[in-house]
Amino acid sequence: MSGNIREYLFIIIVLFANIIEGITGFAGTMLAMPASMMLIGAEEAKVILNMVALMVSSTIAVKTYKKINRKELVKITSLMMLGMVIGLYLFAVLPVKLLSVCYGVLIIAVAVNGLASKKRMELPAGILIIIVLAAGIIHGLFLSGGALLVVYVTAVIKEKGVIRATLAPVWLMLNTIILLQDIWFGRITFHTLRLTGMCMIPVILALVLGNYLHNKIKQERFVHLTYLLLIISGVSLVI
Repeated sequence: MSGNIREYLFIIIVLFANIIEGITGFAGTMLAMPASMMLIGAEEAKVILNMVALMVSSTIAVKTYKKINRKELVKITSLMMLGMVIGLYLFAVLPVKLLSVCYGVLIIAVAVNGLASKKRMELPAGILIIIVLAAGIIHGLFLSGGALLVVYVTAVIKEKGVIRATLAPVWLMLNTIILLQDIWFGRITFHTLRLTGMCMIPVILALVLGNYLHNKIKQERFVHLTYLLLIISGVSLVI
């Protein structure tokens, strides 16, 4: 497959994944990352999807800031930053293939759990803290802590609009840290900037459509579809 075709497929994936992100408030990057890793490589995929996620999260944060649960925002961000330090270290020292397989297994587990869960889970406070720390580790590895973090936020926040509004500044702060690290280590190249620029118009379209669908259509249907797509993505990484 030629480089141009890979890039166009990558842009289509980014468009679709961010429509899902706009609807549900999570799983966009987790949905995009597996195919992106196969198309353009793990490191470039992580750099570009991080810059795209910054644009998406900042837009949602500005539009929904009045609904933010500030107490939970501080708690989530603090715990995830701690976990993210561990994740960034593991990404630097462990083989990409091993990480990819482990990541695929995690995606499948999260998706199966999401499909199987019929009601809000009641978990002990200690387990919830561990979940947020683990979400930070996964976010440091693959920018995909959201699907795990949603287990926590749905246990402590009842209204879907508040969940979406609170998660946006979390990703904004954490992804800014990752961006600064990418700049420090020279991972921001002409190629990554070019591909990020090519994604901008599709991302804007995805935000508009995702926000419209978030307000008009039952979220549960899209969440179930997202989980099914995540299973397919996870299997593609494991096999």
